[in-house]
Amino acid sequence: MSDTASSASPSTVAAESHRRRTFAVIAHPDAGKSTLTEALALHAHVINEAGAVHGKAGRKSTVSDWMEMEKDRGISVASSALQFEYAPEGHEGEPYMINLVDTPGHADFSEDTYRVLTAVDAAVMLVDGAKGLEPQTLKLFRVCKARGLPIITVINKWDRPGKEPLELVDEIVTEIGLQPTPLYWPVGEAGDFRGLAKLTADGEPEEYIRFLRTAGGSSIAPEEHYSPAEASEKEEGAWDTAAEEAELLAADGAVHDQELFLDCTTSPLIFASAMLNFGVHQILDTLCALAPEPGARESDPKAVEAAASSGGSAVEKIREVDEAFSGVVFKVQAGMDTHHRDKLAFMRVVSGRFERGMQVTHAQSGRTFSTKYALTVFGRDRTTVEDAWPGDIVGLVNAGALAPGDTIYAGRRVQFRPMPQFAPESFRTLRAKTLGKYKQFRKALDQLDSEGVVQILRNDARGDANPVMAAVGPMQFEVMQARMAGEYNVETVTEPIPYQVARRTDAASAPELGRQRGVEIFTRTDGELIALFGDKWKLAFVEKEHPELTMEPLVAD
Repeated sequence: MSDTASSASPSTVAAESHRRRTFAVIAHPDAGKSTLTEALALHAHVINEAGAVHGKAGRKSTVSDWMEMEKDRGISVASSALQFEYAPEGHEGEPYMINLVDTPGHADFSEDTYRVLTAVDAAVMLVDGAKGLEPQTLKLFRVCKARGLPIITVINKWDRPGKEPLELVDEIVTEIGLQPTPLYWPVGEAGDFRGLAKLTADGEPEEYIRFLRTAGGSSIAPEEHYSPAEASEKEEGAWDTAAEEAELLAADGAVHDQELFLDCTTSPLIFASAMLNFGVHQILDTLCALAPEPGARESDPKAVEAAASSGGSAVEKIREVDEAFSGVVFKVQAGMDTHHRDKLAFMRVVSGRFERGMQVTHAQSGRTFSTKYALTVFGRDRTTVEDAWPGDIVGLVNAGALAPGDTIYAGRRVQFRPMPQFAPESFRTLRAKTLGKYKQFRKALDQLDSEGVVQILRNDARGDANPVMAAVGPMQFEVMQARMAGEYNVETVTEPIPYQVARRTDAASAPELGRQRGVEIFTRTDGELIALFGDKWKLAFVEKEHPELTMEPLVAD
């Protein structure tokens, strides 16, 4: 296929787009994100048996966690894309296509999570029923709010002792200003999870869904359905308490409104236990019914302005989903296939039909290339993809010099906003243990730098053999070293350096800043000049003494 534009009609693209749901799962560490991801895949009948919480002796690791470091520690340190079809009970027509991106929960990997949030249309916010809202949850919610991503809230681990359900609702309202609107309310207190009360549009209990446990939660939990009258007789006080709480919230106006949900003012609320597979298909049903389908995306205003001022071909201001193909790269990952030293660029299809082998243009360089090797990715497993539609996640193998934030397109020129970069807070030097490995060290460094595992800073004084790694958190350094050793057979040594604060500067200010004690100037791989300061007090002193110098915070766009 070598056409420069999609061969599909706008109506076909619109129909395929309509059945796509692309979302991320976000939460604090250990809230159960990867367990939920696998439970969702189980309910879609993509896998036959779910692995229990990973990282514990004798138990399976989840399919979305493929790094040895992830399996050893039982945490996700890299985002993983899963795609599968799902048809809710009673659904007519073609099934929905689910594109689910499991994200790292650990705060040290916030940047990877933020990148994922640029490529999805909604988010599932997972909250531990015992711990409630935690710092990382709050941080990620603010990012979703800023990006206009609608949020579905899932209170997880309801099979374990925890807080009162009304207390959790109040906490969400108070802490983040998001009004939960229950769709399914728990029957039985935390630690005694019996089932869910399905609520009407007015918040009234209309059905009792009773779950039956399976061995280890490895298979789909059978359900029994009862009317409210039958539920009251069967569960006695537990059902009556659930009904009273649901009616109390409804009287307070906590009922679903689609417009308010899409406006990030309210959030549909579901209680679940991912470990036991309780409430899981209710989450999928809610995503299919309420989460937004892929929509139009705006170009980067700077690219539009630059094209207009240069007199070159115009950059389209907005790309509708039924126009020619376009996509945005949100992650680059190497080492997923131990048999090949290839690089996989995860691309979100924004518009049109993607066809394997089609000629596309790389917006940042203006070069064209053929997408000969294109894959769908399920954890570490790969399947060749022939075509994809808006909302789908496609892995492009060894696709030139693609980097996170890059745009590729066919037809009219478009260039989406660049990927945000975040202020590093941890800094260490990195060098190969042995000089004989220098060539492999440089190759590994360039590859992992292009993926954005860490930011690489260099200057003449330290040389290429001893660059500085800058990261949001120190665990990113461990990932860097583990991947260098595992994928490139290069053992490395890191050493701390006496800096705590980074600021962007310019060529005019760099010489004077470099003369200040406790300040060092570096060049980042993208060409930006970065000044590192010993601490915030040193920065404040230099700002006071030299207000004319450029010292801008490194913040996301």
